[in-house]
Amino acid sequence: MKPRIIITEDDQIQREIISDILTQAGYSVRACASGDDAIESMRADDYDLLVTDMRMTGMDGLELLRQAKRLRPETEVVVMTAFATVETAVAAMKEGACDYLAKPFDKEELLIVAAKALERGDLRRENKSLRELVSVSVSLGNIIGESPAMQKVFDVVRRAVTVNSTVLIQGESGTGKELVARHIHFSGPRKAKPFIVVNCAAIPDSLVESELFGHEKGAFTGAEASRQGKFEVANGGTLFLDEIGDMRLDSQAKLLRVLQDGVVERVGSSQQRTVDVRVVAATNRNLRKLVDDGEFREDLYFRLDVLPVPLPPLRSRSQDLPLLVKHFREKLAKRLGRPSPSVGADVIEVMRRYRWPGNVRELENTLEQLFILCDRDVVSVEDLPEKLREHTIVESGDFKLPAGGIILEDLEEDLIRQALQRSGGRIKEAAELLGLTYKTLQYRLKKHEIDRREQPK
Repeated sequence: MKPRIIITEDDQIQREIISDILTQAGYSVRACASGDDAIESMRADDYDLLVTDMRMTGMDGLELLRQAKRLRPETEVVVMTAFATVETAVAAMKEGACDYLAKPFDKEELLIVAAKALERGDLRRENKSLRELVSVSVSLGNIIGESPAMQKVFDVVRRAVTVNSTVLIQGESGTGKELVARHIHFSGPRKAKPFIVVNCAAIPDSLVESELFGHEKGAFTGAEASRQGKFEVANGGTLFLDEIGDMRLDSQAKLLRVLQDGVVERVGSSQQRTVDVRVVAATNRNLRKLVDDGEFREDLYFRLDVLPVPLPPLRSRSQDLPLLVKHFREKLAKRLGRPSPSVGADVIEVMRRYRWPGNVRELENTLEQLFILCDRDVVSVEDLPEKLREHTIVESGDFKLPAGGIILEDLEEDLIRQALQRSGGRIKEAAELLGLTYKTLQYRLKKHEIDRREQPK
């Protein structure tokens, strides 16, 4: 979305000139002739930046600044004045302005000040959001588990906190990769510095380099002003590269250079800028396999895989379910503002039978739905969503054999074919669906003469 700027200037010609300059630069602009008009607009909509004249008829710029900050504390404010004295600037800064423009000013000066104010606002909002998450999201106590697999994770994470080495977190979606990354940053020596998140899968290929390394004005169509990349923004702190396995190969080469040399070059510039950034990368894909398939650079893989943190899927640590349920009961009780119903051993047992493809995130969402819909103090098996109840173990007394009986060999072959179909012919995923090891499934494929390549993709 375009950054939104509201301008307040009682001189119509000046108001139109400033509005045209900012609109042509790609901003969404709302022009107001008075402070009252600006406040009314700010009550109705959010704006990223307020640019206001100091001397206006009616409400002056300083009073508008005070009211705007009470109404929208996150909105950055730049004041304009033809009476640029130290006292004027100090008064504006004390009330919350981030910068000021002395009239007359030129187009370039306006664009530079506006860009800096907007970037400051972005960083301030992001850091505020991160600080709010710290209390609930970054203690090891909130990375729940007592299973051997999770104890290994805890051991590596504790060691990662004390060093600056690159970390590679691998695990399925919903296993808590970002939670681990936040803990590593906010529990370590860089906790007072920025923690910047980049989802590599969400950035269009054409914008990856600009997003990571920044760009200079005019570097490409639409680059109306110079911009810092995420590496520069994260300088001194941590850059979390989520879904690193989806980054294209040419961008991987430039990322490798930054990791090796600690320097970045903005798109459209030959100037090198030194950065001190710790990289924590994460992916739900098998990077080693991507390397073998030629889709990921091997040298970058080794540069990232200094401290590997493999997060196990929930289905492989079902003994942690009681702890997780207890943790989410307490968390949801606070969020929903009411006591959460108890969850008995019979319900936990049904949960153990489910494969949890969405892992811990799916468990939390399922419990929230369950607690909202359940009217009793204790959750029963009948309250569970159908997807869980389908995995309930059938009591032997209720099970009826078909008239012709069951041929176990045929049943096994059919289940294998179903698993291959659901996994798109990928043996590793099919083995996980069946609860088998990779080698065991390979043996049974040969036994039944099943060619995985023939399965529908």
